[in-house]
Amino acid sequence: MQHRPENVCAVQQKNEPAASSALSLVSVDTRRPLTFRRWVRIAVPVAVGLLFLAIWEFCVWYFEIRKFVLPAPSLIADSLVNNFISLSGSLWFTIKITLLAFFLAAICGISLAILFSQSRLTEIALFPYAVVLQVTPVVAIAPLVIIWVGIENAQRAVLILALIVAFFPMLANTTLGLKSTDHNLRNLFELYGASRWQTLAYLQLPNALPYILGGMKISGGLALIGAIVAEFVAGSGGSTGLAWRISEAGYRLQIPKMFAALIMLSVLGIAIFFALSALEYLLLRKWHESATQREN
Repeated sequence: MQHRPENVCAVQQKNEPAASSALSLVSVDTRRPLTFRRWVRIAVPVAVGLLFLAIWEFCVWYFEIRKFVLPAPSLIADSLVNNFISLSGSLWFTIKITLLAFFLAAICGISLAILFSQSRLTEIALFPYAVVLQVTPVVAIAPLVIIWVGIENAQRAVLILALIVAFFPMLANTTLGLKSTDHNLRNLFELYGASRWQTLAYLQLPNALPYILGGMKISGGLALIGAIVAEFVAGSGGSTGLAWRISEAGYRLQIPKMFAALIMLSVLGIAIFFALSALEYLLLRKWHESATQREN
């Protein structure tokens, strides 16, 4: 038995609202898991951290561990509040050294990588020495640097050592990014008569941007590590950073103050990483696969 066309149209018109409502429900259902996942990614680490602190506090109280061996989290928080002003001054010194070393490492690393990309002979001549500088422990060369710049210029020595530690990731990542340019696109630029600097500015550098930003995230953390290690080696010769505060507190058995300084260092490292991650997202979110969201 055949249905009339007007009946079919009526059925389709009746089903259209139901289909649209079903699609809206599907879209809502796809949004809810994304929001739930974001909350889970935040809530689970926070819950684990709070549980760890609670267990730590209980163990210190239950086993009666002395504060110069392992202080309780509550005592560390109290020490952080009481010594916040003095530690903040040392934190500012470490921040200045870290940021300055990071910016110098970024400028020097990117500039030298560009030079390598333009001159194969220069890369062959200088890159091995950059590798040697990277694999040499900074603790081994720190006394030499301090002697060369003078013990009265301990801040300059700390800056040089932090720069040495942070330099190589920028050089290696930028060099890799500049070399990873599609050869077909380079041939196309040559076909249209683009100069070497036009190819560098409009093709190689944009292609190397994800590599540069990845190197910056590594170099930012290493600049902080280099500054801390250099401060430990430099000792009290004019260095007033957080590393010296940690050493000073250790000599006086002020273990809660040591942990307070360590917390500030950890927060600084996390802030540097998230700031560089945000910069990477802002620069890559519209065109690079590593920052764009999948539609499915």
